[in-house]
Amino acid sequence: MSGEKTLRGKIEFAAVTKSYGRVVAVDTISLKLPAATYCCLLGPSGCGKTSTLRMLAGHEDVSSGDILLDDVNVTDLAPAQRGTAMMFQNYALFPHLSVAENIAFSLKMQGIGRAERREAAEPLLQMVELAAMADRLPAQLSGGQQQRVALARALMTRPAALLLDEPLSALDPFLRLRVRGELKRLQKSLGISFVHVTHTQDEALALADIVVLMNDGRIEQQGTAHDVFSHPRTAFVARFIGGHNVIAQGDSEVAVRADKVTLSRAGTGTMAQHAATIRDIEYGGMAYHVRLSDAHGRDYSCILQEGAFAQLGPIDGETLAMSWAESDAQPLEPAAN
Repeated sequence: MSGEKTLRGKIEFAAVTKSYGRVVAVDTISLKLPAATYCCLLGPSGCGKTSTLRMLAGHEDVSSGDILLDDVNVTDLAPAQRGTAMMFQNYALFPHLSVAENIAFSLKMQGIGRAERREAAEPLLQMVELAAMADRLPAQLSGGQQQRVALARALMTRPAALLLDEPLSALDPFLRLRVRGELKRLQKSLGISFVHVTHTQDEALALADIVVLMNDGRIEQQGTAHDVFSHPRTAFVARFIGGHNVIAQGDSEVAVRADKVTLSRAGTGTMAQHAATIRDIEYGGMAYHVRLSDAHGRDYSCILQEGAFAQLGPIDGETLAMSWAESDAQPLEPAAN
């Protein structure tokens, strides 16, 4: 159909492994991402997420397996031949070049003249709202503005997939929220895939169409942000994604969201219960965040609305009954092997 946007960035990892000598950083992962997907690779330091991103970019060799982009096997292609662009954590801007020249640097390397480079940079300058700063040097920009320059420079190559390595980590919390929104808007308007490495749970939940949570070089769980948060498969996922309690029930474990737990002095009869002692209380504005631990030293949390908290009265140091509906308990599987 005329005028219809072409969606790009269909990505597949087929049994991909990355080893550094005897150390396996990425262990036989398989992953399929549809075109024009915002994917966040999430996990703790050392889980393999950055190695996965760098293999997709071509900055790390694949030890075994294949990587496909838009059905083309790019495993052995050089970075410039893949149709990907990488936005690095430190932005790596050239301090002696203007904003416009930084954005158009790839064209300079191709021998394209200054006037033509500037013309090509204009749409991207408009896109990232930096047209009025086109002639400034990077040192004259804020951190958020520098980040947008790096983003526009990566997009100059018209990639099918933009790869972002912890792109928001250097920004203050307020600016991080704003840039987060800009990234999502750009990804949707461009119709390409963004693959974004982060160790921050709320960042992944806010941005991603697909969250890929990694642990020890493997994919522990993947799915929509809602699915991963609401239905964690393992105790690792429940603890890392946050907002859940992992509670032993007989021979198994269940995850119960902190906002689904109630506290009482006598228990609630028909609901599942677990005794725990109040360790800390924080007022969060719209609710109270209560931290507890049981006789075995296991930690828990509970989110109480103001009314429920006031009804309990003083609870510092008390041992109370944590209660929850059985329907709110998510059975957990053993960790991925």
